[in-house]
Amino acid sequence: MFDRRRWMTVGGLVASGALALFALFAFGGEEPVLAPVPAFDAPKAPGELQTAVLAGGCFWGVEGVYEHVRGVRSVESGYAGGNKADAHYDIVSGGDTGHAESVRIVFDPAQLSYGEILRIFFSVVHDPTQFNKQGPDHGKQYRSNIFYADDMQRQIATKYIAQLEAAKIYSGPIVTRLDPLKAFYPAEAYHQNFLEKNPTYPYIVYNDLPKIRALKKEFPDMYRDDTTSKG
Repeated sequence: MFDRRRWMTVGGLVASGALALFALFAFGGEEPVLAPVPAFDAPKAPGELQTAVLAGGCFWGVEGVYEHVRGVRSVESGYAGGNKADAHYDIVSGGDTGHAESVRIVFDPAQLSYGEILRIFFSVVHDPTQFNKQGPDHGKQYRSNIFYADDMQRQIATKYIAQLEAAKIYSGPIVTRLDPLKAFYPAEAYHQNFLEKNPTYPYIVYNDLPKIRALKKEFPDMYRDDTTSKG
C-alpha cells in the first residue's frame, strides 16, 4: 500500500524515486472494457442538479475522468462508506475505518443520466473485478463501490450490474458493492483537482492519464477538453 501523500513532498519524491519507477513498470492501466448502454436508466430531463457518489480506487483518477464529462458541474474527492463519524486521509489510509476513497459528482440531469455516469465508471474509470484494490493500490479504501442517493439510483445500479454480468464482458465476476449513501466527507485540499494540477506526476502519468485518453476515445460525444474546475 503506497502512501501517496509522502510522494508529494520534495524529500519524499527523492526518497521514493526507486519505488515510483517500480510502480510505473510493475503496474499499469489495463485496456478499457466498453460497457453496453444501460437497458434501464432515468430519462434525461430538465430539473435540479443531481449527485452521484462512486468509489473506484484512488480518487485522483476517478475525479480526473469525470471532470472531463459533459454535463458534470463539479467533482470532489472525499471519503464515504465508513463506520466513523469523520474521515481524513491519515485514518482512512490505514484501511480500518471502512471508508473508501470516493468522488462526489454533481451533474445536470438534462445533459447526463445516472446510467451514463455508471457506464463510464464501468468502462474507463476502473476495473470492477478487482476486490479491495485497484492497480497499485491495495486495501478496503480502494474498493469498487456505488453509493446510491435514492431508490431510483439503486434500481439503475442494480439492474446495470446484472446486465453487465450477463454480458460477460469482463475476465472475472464484478465485485462492485452497492450501498446507500450515509455521508460524504470531502478530502483534504491537496487532494482536490490533483490530476489537473499534477499532470506530470509519475503515478498520474501511468495510472490515470490513460483513463482520460480512453474517455475521449470511447465516449467522444461526452468528452470535454476543458474541466469542471475551469468552469
